Amino acid sequence: MAHSWPSHLDVGAVRFARPTAKYDEVLVFYRDVLGLPVLAQWRGHQGYDGVVFGLPGTPVHMELLQHGDPPRIPEPHPENQLVLYLRGTEAVAVAARRLTEQGRSPVPAANPYWPEHGAVVFEDPDGWQVVLAPWVFGEEPPPAG
Repeated sequence: MAHSWPSHLDVGAVRFARPTAKYDEVLVFYRDVLGLPVLAQWRGHQGYDGVVFGLPGTPVHMELLQHGDPPRIPEPHPENQLVLYLRGTEAVAVAARRLTEQGRSPVPAANPYWPEHGAVVFEDPDGWQVVLAPWVFGEEPPPAG
């Protein structure tokens, strides 16, 4: 299934941002435990601490920001997710093993779609979910499950 991008949006990269109240913990989780590359990082810039991760590489970014004293964030919800579409069940097993070796445990998915299709779900320190799915969305259909 081919999709085309609107010609009036000459986008070269995409970044989404979300707040965190546990900057140091989420930095360790995404950088050291999950292993995402850090593209940029700052502390105390006009009251903001921030980090930008590449997803993957540099065209797509996730930015986590901490602001305020104390920092406040929205209540976590099971549909606040970062979904990482990995290349097969072995890739999911490798990533999940890395997380469990770092003391993280999978959590139940609120949406049965994920476990039915072989995905594994973890929570970051803020309670937001990271879904490890065993297929690449847009390149192949979800696995039968």
